[in-house]
Amino acid sequence: MTEWGYTMMCEQSAPRALVDDVVAAESAGFDFAVISDHYFPWLEEQGHSPYAWSVLGAAAWATSRIPLTTYVTCPTFRYHPAVVAQKAATVQMLSGGRFTLGLGSGENLNEHVVGKGWPGVDVRHEMLEEAVEIIRALFGGGYVNHRGKHYQVESARLWDLPDEVPPIGIAVSGRQSCELAGRLADVMIAVEPNRELGAMFDAAGGSGKPRVGQIPVAYDADRGNAMQRAHEQFRWFGGGWKVNAALPGPGGFAGASAYVTPEDVAEQVPCGDDVEEFVDKIKPFVDAGFTHVALVQIGGDSQRPFVEWAQRALLPRLREL
Repeated sequence: MTEWGYTMMCEQSAPRALVDDVVAAESAGFDFAVISDHYFPWLEEQGHSPYAWSVLGAAAWATSRIPLTTYVTCPTFRYHPAVVAQKAATVQMLSGGRFTLGLGSGENLNEHVVGKGWPGVDVRHEMLEEAVEIIRALFGGGYVNHRGKHYQVESARLWDLPDEVPPIGIAVSGRQSCELAGRLADVMIAVEPNRELGAMFDAAGGSGKPRVGQIPVAYDADRGNAMQRAHEQFRWFGGGWKVNAALPGPGGFAGASAYVTPEDVAEQVPCGDDVEEFVDKIKPFVDAGFTHVALVQIGGDSQRPFVEWAQRALLPRLREL
């Protein structure tokens, strides 16, 4: 049976609101929660981007049941993989074993800030593979030394290790990333309901492992308001991963989506309060074999009404799928 998740979308809410909202989502019966890890919002209209790992620590302490996952952290530019390992181990302990470390090769939007440039995807995947090697070595305990192509580690050790280390998820979007995830990940992460991604993940060694998807939604009693909010804050979403990974800032996403209309967005994103429309647009993830699907309610100020409606109307219907 598919599990249904709630997304702490750092790009659209302030840190205290993110924690308060995931507490409400836990009370409403969501099965798990994920959090984005950004330095910039996609668009200026979103207006936020707090430090995800501080929010995670607070969320781990404020909740008691709901599993938490980064969706996703890039362990190759802003963060050294040795530091990611330390952060993940700490959150796993704070949450009492409820954390999954979701990793990806990153977006220029967030990683350019440290001034290391933005290499091609082959290099980024090389860096991700080496980063995962370092993180797993540190999770194994003891001192770690590493002399690699992209990273150096000098006598590093995690002094606080959880009894059960966090599972590692890897984001996929094509053959190369699926092969990487199938070999190295405990969980597949994707943002499109593409059955072929799962097949490539399985062929590379991922058969039987969980796969987590994510879809934006725009709940509002007024469908017009929902469409307008979805267009204002999420019109970038349809650009495709190759575009989204390459653009350097909110201005670039605004330019790339300048001719996207509210109607264009509503073709992909369920808008309003028609439960069956939401189910119809979410169901492709179930059909594609995803074991977990996280919902992103668009609009920071609309989280509580969405959570209440989801508890009352949407989640019971989704659990029938």
